[in-house]
Amino acid sequence: MYPGAMPGSVESIAVAPQESALPGAVGEIEVTARGLVGDRYGDAGDITLIEAEALEGLLADTGIELSHEESRRQVLTRGIDLNALVGKRFTVGTVECEGIELCEPCNHLQSLTKPGVLRGMVHRAGLRADIIGPGHIVVGDPVALGGDS
Repeated sequence: MYPGAMPGSVESIAVAPQESALPGAVGEIEVTARGLVGDRYGDAGDITLIEAEALEGLLADTGIELSHEESRRQVLTRGIDLNALVGKRFTVGTVECEGIELCEPCNHLQSLTKPGVLRGMVHRAGLRADIIGPGHIVVGDPVALGGDS
């Protein structure tokens, strides 16, 4: 599922200007040390990512289809094991990050989506990472280990 040292890639970026709004897809985004410009959490100093493979696994295992936007994560990746990035430095496009913790699903996410999401997304609901260095992310950019871990 995750090819050796090959980097993953950004499949989609989604942001929401308000907490209650469903995030919308954008082709690229500017990232400051405080967060993603234009996102409701743009001053949180972090970024959230989720694997396309996790959403596909949810569908295969439970029959529940959850879109990237419904997951409420900002960046959808493919080809990189995000869980393995906890405690490690990596880059998303030109943005340097450090994996902080897994984003486990919560009752709020399930209330906004579908019954079964809470149980189905345990340990695969994404990664929260601190933004170490600002930059730019474009759909198709690499996601790769890098920096000091």
